[in-house]
Amino acid sequence: MTSINNASAAGFAWTKSSYSGGNNNCVEVALGALPAALPVRDSKREDGPAVVFGDTNWGLFLDAVKRGDV
Repeated sequence: MTSINNASAAGFAWTKSSYSGGNNNCVEVALGALPAALPVRDSKREDGPAVVFGDTNWGLFLDAVKRGDV
């Protein structure tokens, strides 16, 4: 997992979760922005950094969330 600054992610098309309910309390992802990786950022901090998960690590993270480990 790495991070990138806002300038590096300026051209990314960010998508907010449909579960956010419009309260801006969610994460956004930039699907397809980087090969074999997924940038993720806090929807409240659009000008902040993004964390970049590799494909495998993103899947492991989602599995941990589903299990309630995170």
